[in-house]
Amino acid sequence: MDSPYAKEIRIAISVIQQAALLSQSIITSPDKGVTEKGDLSPVTIADFAIQALLSATFHHHFPEDGLVGEESADELRADERLLGRVWGLVEGVGSRAAAAGGADTGDAASRLWRVPESKEQACDLIDMCGSGTPGPGRVWVFDPIDGTKTYMRGQMYAINCALLVDGKQTLSIVGLPNMSPDARGAITDKDIDPSGRGTVLFAARDHGAYLLPLRGALSGDGIEPRQLPARRASTRTSADSPAGQSLRFVTCTTVTDSGNDDLHRAVAESIGASFPGCDLLPWVARWCALAMGLGDAVVWVYNKMSRRGKVWDHAGAMLLFEETGGKVTDVYGKDIDLRGGRTMDRNFSFVAAPADLHAEVLARTHDVLKQFGRRDVLEQLAKL
Repeated sequence: MDSPYAKEIRIAISVIQQAALLSQSIITSPDKGVTEKGDLSPVTIADFAIQALLSATFHHHFPEDGLVGEESADELRADERLLGRVWGLVEGVGSRAAAAGGADTGDAASRLWRVPESKEQACDLIDMCGSGTPGPGRVWVFDPIDGTKTYMRGQMYAINCALLVDGKQTLSIVGLPNMSPDARGAITDKDIDPSGRGTVLFAARDHGAYLLPLRGALSGDGIEPRQLPARRASTRTSADSPAGQSLRFVTCTTVTDSGNDDLHRAVAESIGASFPGCDLLPWVARWCALAMGLGDAVVWVYNKMSRRGKVWDHAGAMLLFEETGGKVTDVYGKDIDLRGGRTMDRNFSFVAAPADLHAEVLARTHDVLKQFGRRDVLEQLAKL
């Protein structure tokens, strides 16, 4: 890909490869050092270690850039044993890289990825991300493991890395360590790549989206990135379906505390889409499924008006879909605004579809909201 961000993309792929090796090294372990955060979501030693690895790498190469990440180091500072386990994973990055081979395993000066110099620096870097917010200038956003619950079961998860420039999605680099680069049709969290290659997707705004096998992406073995095809304009052929072909939904049916399956199914039926289609817990994996052409639409309406998306679950990954001809808004049709802080306070819920179908999918969503009596959402819509 001819992009002014070629350096950033190469660095990101390099460190995501190492993060994937790190995460896979303990994915089958019965003890992943799981703790529980204030919002009751789990975090593992791999989450902490990968955030330390990502932040060390990008802070080294781009020291003036801001950093935003999901985790903070409070628990590590309070628990020396937990910190020791995290540090053991970080220290082992070099040996894992050497065992895996590849082009990015030479002397420390020539490596693109970096590790913290000490436990204390690892904690400082994790905290730099944990207290960061999207703002003006260049800001990197990381989700070390999106889908920690599925990761703990040895299923689908993603490593998300995005660059925002003045709050605008500019780069996306996503590692899917156990998704096949040849994935076809509807996939679920259980559909693990038997070859172990994994997938990396990357995109720069206005330069398209691309796919590579994660293993060997920088090895110089002649593997060329495959550009993900742009969506073709759909031809409407009936009043009952917004497209001449069967549409496919991308959703998650395992988090009923967050969204309403019946409402989402009703939206899918109203647009003639299969449901659930791709059934994935990690949000980043859902956006990737859309970009890869494994699905056509995402509609997600939170059960509570107070609920907001977290920036690291969506930043960058949405750009992958947009660069293949997709459009993403909130449920009110407002453009996604990532300047709202660590949580996406300026938007509520998500509606995504190919650009030429988005208006109709949005309208059908509003019809279903009326059927389900979501006055809280509709009253806000009426104010806009």
